[in-house]
Amino acid sequence: MTAASTFATAGRVLAQVRHDPRTIALLLIVPSLLIGLVAWIFTETPVFATIGPAIIALFPFIVMFLVASISTLRERRSGTLERLLTMPLGKGSFILGYALAFGLLSIVQTGIAVAFSVWVCGLGIEGQVWLLFLVAVVDALLGTSLGLLASAFARSEFQVVQFMPAFVFPQILLGGLFLPRGQLPDVLRQIGDWLPLSHAMDALGAVATGDQDTAYVVVRILIICAWIAGAIALGSVTLRRRTP
Repeated sequence: MTAASTFATAGRVLAQVRHDPRTIALLLIVPSLLIGLVAWIFTETPVFATIGPAIIALFPFIVMFLVASISTLRERRSGTLERLLTMPLGKGSFILGYALAFGLLSIVQTGIAVAFSVWVCGLGIEGQVWLLFLVAVVDALLGTSLGLLASAFARSEFQVVQFMPAFVFPQILLGGLFLPRGQLPDVLRQIGDWLPLSHAMDALGAVATGDQDTAYVVVRILIICAWIAGAIALGSVTLRRRTP
């Protein structure tokens, strides 16, 4: 694994995305539109102020999961990955290159989503907006890394969608979006406390309400980063050259 091959992979992915308007729209526009829809639904109610931070965590996470997993899977199904790995390109460089490319895209995506939520939808933020942005970027990177991990096991785009109940839905249900985790049954609460999206929602909620200090948020960012590193490492180990 070399830095040159990693950056070359990232550049190739970004070039592909640049020529795909639908993917660009899905990455950069759809999360903000969904956030705006939620804000519109709950106009004149305090609901959006309560769930808004969790929504910022949710939609970019899901979009990055889908785009990263399907894009990587297509590389394998088309035989591109097999041809690339005959060159001086290791699986680690391939996965890191994809993570870097989609990480850069997630920065733009998150910047748009956070700005839209705060300055268009009127989401109140008691803490620092830059810290909200940082947590949201790390959350989008989490979706990317889990998408790359899921692509290593999937054989088709349909299977990627099937993996969502395993990778995504439990985190949404147990993350505190519908019911605070403290009110869940003990077993479910303990499981939810270990899931990375729960920490993203906690950190975004803490920044929005300002009821926790920066150290609390940083600890949750570090936990999410550990999940990201683990998912990328496992994805590089389990990645197959080609889908049968």
